[in-house]
Amino acid sequence: MTPALGQVFAYTYSDPLLEVVPDASIWGWEVDRVYQDQGTRQQLQQLLQDCRTESVAYLLVRHLNELGDSLTAIRAILAELETLQIQLITTEDAIGLAEPSICPSDLMQLFQTIQTQQQRQQLRRGHARNRLKALPPPGRAPYGYRRGKDRYALDRSTAPVVKDFFDHFLLYGSLRGSVRYLQKKYSKKISVSTGKRWLTSPVYRGDLAYQNGEVLPDTHVPILSREEAAQVDRLLRRNQRMPSRTASAPRSLSGLVACETCGSAMKISRVVRNQQEYLYLRPVACPRQPLCRSLPYQQVLEATIQQICADLPPAVSNAAIPDVDGIQQGLTAQMTAKQAVLDQLPRLVETGVLDEETASLRAYKVRTEIAAIRTKLAQLPPVNLKTIAQLVSIPQFWLDLSEAERRFYFREFIQQIKILRLDQSWAIALVFIF
Repeated sequence: MTPALGQVFAYTYSDPLLEVVPDASIWGWEVDRVYQDQGTRQQLQQLLQDCRTESVAYLLVRHLNELGDSLTAIRAILAELETLQIQLITTEDAIGLAEPSICPSDLMQLFQTIQTQQQRQQLRRGHARNRLKALPPPGRAPYGYRRGKDRYALDRSTAPVVKDFFDHFLLYGSLRGSVRYLQKKYSKKISVSTGKRWLTSPVYRGDLAYQNGEVLPDTHVPILSREEAAQVDRLLRRNQRMPSRTASAPRSLSGLVACETCGSAMKISRVVRNQQEYLYLRPVACPRQPLCRSLPYQQVLEATIQQICADLPPAVSNAAIPDVDGIQQGLTAQMTAKQAVLDQLPRLVETGVLDEETASLRAYKVRTEIAAIRTKLAQLPPVNLKTIAQLVSIPQFWLDLSEAERRFYFREFIQQIKILRLDQSWAIALVFIF
C-alpha cells in the first residue's frame, strides 16, 4: 500500500541494552526511506530535517515511545509532525493511528499509554544494566544460597543439604529416591519437580540464568562442579528413556526387560513362601493364551551379565561413535578464543577504542556465548567409552556391585533387554543405546 501523494518514511529506535536493530523490511508498506537509531537519536533529527524540506505524507513507527526519552520530547515531535501535516502511524501499538487532529480525551489517554510504556521500558533497562554487571536477578536467592552485596554467596546451613542431594542423585541416578533421601535425612520436603529444577538449574553450577533465557557463566561459587553437572545431565537424559518411576526402582533390571514374543514389558513380582522371598519377571500385559510364563529374576540377571560381557566390546567397536575428542577440542578452542576477546576489552576501553557501555555489552554477549559452548561440551558422551566398555565386560565387575550400582551401569549402556522364548528355554538379546 502506497499513498498517492507524498513519501512514506519509517523510523525505529532500539535500545542496545534490550534489542538489536530491527530489519528494515518489517513495515508491510512500500517505504521510501528508513531511519534507524540505536542508543542515540541522531537519525531522528535527520528525519525531521528531511521532513521539513521534502514532501512526506506518512511516518511509520512501531511504538510512539520510540520518538523520545520523555513525554515532553514526544509531544514536541507530535506537534512538529502536525505542523508539517504528516500523518503518524504506529504498527505495533494498541494505540493504532495517531491523527493530526485528535480529541482531548483521546490525547490524554494516548499520553498515559506512552508514560506507561516508558516506565516499563525503564524497568527493563534497569534489569538489563544489572545483567551487564552480572548481578543476580530480583527475588529471593535459591535454596543453598543467600544474597550478597553483588552476587550469591553460599549459605553454610543449607548448601550442604543441596550438595548431599546432588551426591545421592549422582550415586543412584534416581530423582525420586534423592527426594525421599532428603526428607528422611534432613526433614527437607521438596516435590519431584523442585528436585528436577535443582538438578538443571544453572545457579547451582555457578552461573546466572535470566528471564530472557540467557546464561552468564562463573558468577559465583558453585555447589555442583562442571564434571558433576555433565554427569547429572547425562543421567537425566538417560532416565527420560525409561518408563515412569523405574529410575527409582530398587532392582537393576527394572524398566529394561521386555518379552520379544508378546511385545509386553516385564515387571518384577515378589513372592514370599515359607518366609523365603522369590523374585520373578512377568509380562505386564501379555495378549497370548496361554500367557507367556514368568522367569526367575536372578536367572535373567545372570544371563544379562554374561551377555553384556560378550556383546558390549564388539558393539562399542563397531558403533558409529562421533569423534568426541575432536569435537571437544574444537569447542574448547572456541571458548579459548572468546575468552581472549574478553581479556582484550579492558585495554580497548583504556585506549578509547570502546566506551564503557559498548565494552560491557560486548562482554555480556561473549560470556553468554561461552555459556552456550559449555552446554554443548556437557552434552558430549564420555571420551573413554571404549575403555569403560573393556572394564565392564569383566563378569567380576558386575558381581561386586550392589543392585543400585548395577542399575546405574546397565542404564548407561542398555536400552532394552529382550527375552527370546525358545521351545523349552529362553535367551537374552541386548539392545544398546548407541
